[in-house]
Amino acid sequence: MLKKSKSDILKGTIKTILGFLVLSGGASIAVGALNHFGTMFQQGFGIRGIVPHNEAIVALALKTYGTQTALIMAFGMIANILIARFTKLKYIFLTGHHTLYMACMIAAILVAGGMKGTPLIILGSVLLGLIMAIFPAMAQPVMRKITGTDDVAFGHFGTTGYLVAAGVGKLVGKGSKSTEEMNFPKGLSFLRDSSVAVSLTMGILYVIVAIACGPSYVESKLSDGQNYIIFSIIQAITFAGGVYIILSGVRLILAEIIPAFRGIAMTLVPNAKPAIDCPVVYPYAPNAVLIGFLSSFVGGIVGMVILIALKAPVILPGVVPHFFCGATAGVFGNATGGKRGAFLGAFVHGLLITFLPLLLLPVLGGLGYANTTFSDADFGIVGILVGNILKLFIH
Repeated sequence: MLKKSKSDILKGTIKTILGFLVLSGGASIAVGALNHFGTMFQQGFGIRGIVPHNEAIVALALKTYGTQTALIMAFGMIANILIARFTKLKYIFLTGHHTLYMACMIAAILVAGGMKGTPLIILGSVLLGLIMAIFPAMAQPVMRKITGTDDVAFGHFGTTGYLVAAGVGKLVGKGSKSTEEMNFPKGLSFLRDSSVAVSLTMGILYVIVAIACGPSYVESKLSDGQNYIIFSIIQAITFAGGVYIILSGVRLILAEIIPAFRGIAMTLVPNAKPAIDCPVVYPYAPNAVLIGFLSSFVGGIVGMVILIALKAPVILPGVVPHFFCGATAGVFGNATGGKRGAFLGAFVHGLLITFLPLLLLPVLGGLGYANTTFSDADFGIVGILVGNILKLFIH
């Protein structure tokens, strides 16, 4: 379609696939290390509750709603292209795993709301196609601030939380310098290396939860006999390695997919933009990534304490969503409000992804209260809206 040589097509295809595999591999490494952190946190502080975790609830839901999910996902992607072709929402959503998760949640809620058969698939597909076009459009003004261009869009279903962080940044950030202009003392200049900073910060957190958990549990259940402090430090550095790999994968994808997509879009969908997963913004503000994660996690802990005080179902702070989404919220908050925006925007985001999963539980039908729920903000917003609108018309 772009009249490129066979060697260029082969090279571009392989490097794009390689980029996605590298990103996926990095995410697996980071998630594996975070799972150990989550286990130690729950064991060490003796707190039980519902852990928001997309992969866990999707694995559970697909056993029941697999057919509906597959059909909604396939027709929803076609709907996204048609919407981009014939409306002003010129965004093609390329984050495949989030497309699957959203299709799965829509299927579960529509079934719980009483729908079935062809009407369920048609409504679900149109909803998914619209969602895949609308959320990138909402994020694009801030994306232009972050990237300095209008070439790439944002495709991740935590967009509502990131826009809230950006809004908080705009409110509190007047005069605040960017996180990337933070002046470290000369002796701490090594912290400018984001991999070193992530390793040290995470190392402190891992050691704290490992001490709270106790050596006997860590060494018998998690580390296979390795000293619990050494195990914690290695897990922290493993996590930093995962983040480093994720960033490498993102750079590989962007270098190939944007020029290729631009050419294809000009043919099939004129002026369309590729909407790419949240790590796409990490290289633009590495300091904000770390600040955002920590602030969002603190927001999650504060939210958990509030729920305990209210004697409501307790949503535990899931480390995976607080890392990926909190880091992104930090970058969005920094884009509109510098350091204060990154800190406070990500903190509010942490509160948001604590309370939204709680409000989502009642509309998930049989999946609700299954010890896990969807974590990212847009799942909560879309699920609560669709579930309650269905109740008005069907029940």
